[in-house]
Amino acid sequence: MLTVGDKIPSFKVKATVSLEKGKEFQEITNETYKGKWLVLFAWPKDFTFICPTEIAEFGKKNKDFNDRDAQVLGLSTDSEFVHHAWRTHHPDLKGLPFPMLADLKHELCNALGILHKEEGVALRATFIADPEGIIRHVTVNDLSVGRNVSETVRTLDALQTDELCPCNWSKGEETLTQKLAKAG
Repeated sequence: MLTVGDKIPSFKVKATVSLEKGKEFQEITNETYKGKWLVLFAWPKDFTFICPTEIAEFGKKNKDFNDRDAQVLGLSTDSEFVHHAWRTHHPDLKGLPFPMLADLKHELCNALGILHKEEGVALRATFIADPEGIIRHVTVNDLSVGRNVSETVRTLDALQTDELCPCNWSKGEETLTQKLAKAG
């Protein structure tokens, strides 16, 4: 699995970006959002139980990510057509403001190293990459445990300070770097 310090791999995939007729699909590459922070999160399968709770929460927090110059990208090994059908039929997913990447060939999931060994589906992985595409944060949950999207926002905030941030630090609080500067 790729880790902190590695570069997000090159990719080119189809994505579901809208439910508007004629504008449903778009090709997304690792260069599409060049110069922005990326929050790439993967889920195992569409039309399941835990996945829509996470995806909907990323959608609800999308403005928080945008305010931090970060682009959210969702990812699974389902096709763009399955993503579209799911968004069409699941009330919490209809207005998603970010692309749902379709890694049908498993190329991106393999490159990231996040395919479940027995199930062959994406693990619940979250990557935060800086504007140069360098991975600065990675988490992976078991298939049965959803992630905390607020913690992803908090981690992005901490990374963007480029300072020492203590446990449970939140945006607006003093960093350790600031405390040390005052003490010294």
